[in-house]
Amino acid sequence: MSKKILIIDDSAVFRKIISVHLKNANFELIEASDGIEALKQLSAGAVDLIVSDVNMPNMDGISFIKKVKEDQKHKFTPIIMLTTESQPEKKQQGIDAGAKAWLTKPFSPEELLDTISKLVI
Repeated sequence: MSKKILIIDDSAVFRKIISVHLKNANFELIEASDGIEALKQLSAGAVDLIVSDVNMPNMDGISFIKKVKEDQKHKFTPIIMLTTESQPEKKQQGIDAGAKAWLTKPFSPEELLDTISKLVI
């Protein structure tokens, strides 16, 4: 059975780029354009992993992580931040909130797939 991944990014183009690579690796995908939409997606069912941007309208990625980690159903779901943000302080905020990995854009598909493989079995 394929693993289900939630992709959160306010850029439809970027979501499509990620989707192409992950579908080719046989993952099932759900998409959201911000943290609020992503929380609605999570209320519909569990996912095996989340890939989220940091800078988004309505609810940013770090606020989203904090909300997810409060929910018992999703508390242990691994989250990868995939963002243009590279400042050590921002990265530390994400890790402190509960992110398991931090990748910066532009990214290599191999790096993303390698990170995912380390977090989902």
